[in-house]
Amino acid sequence: MLTTLALLSHAKANNLSESSAKMQLDTLIAQHHGDVIYVDFWASWCGPCRKSFPWMNKMQNEHQAQGFTVISINLDTEQRLATEFLRENPANFAVIYDPNGELARFFKIQGMPSSLIINKLGEIKYAHSGFFTNKVSQYEQEIQQLLAL
Repeated sequence: MLTTLALLSHAKANNLSESSAKMQLDTLIAQHHGDVIYVDFWASWCGPCRKSFPWMNKMQNEHQAQGFTVISINLDTEQRLATEFLRENPANFAVIYDPNGELARFFKIQGMPSSLIINKLGEIKYAHSGFFTNKVSQYEQEIQQLLAL
């Protein structure tokens, strides 16, 4: 799957909250231009999401200095559910709230959690549906490969 994040700028928002989520993502992508970016879609009711947060925190801590960042997108319809989740599962990375799912629709997200790994040129190089602890080494290898380029 090779898609350019520049396409996101052409996505049309239907209301203020969707526009806000898109604008937040655009801003974060611009701030991290030239970095490898791990974009994670999650929801408070998602069991595997609870397992992915410690790993994403670890990756952010270990690779941030090399030009890596995590951006997470929460799809709960009520932000308080995400806030409660984050109290139990703290994030040391950016969290965007997308209660209407505009970004998930744009990126054709099929399940929770889902992730996109974006190279330094802004191209989606890897996409994953689900988070599996037995695949963590694969995810890390993909990130390392993109950081080395």
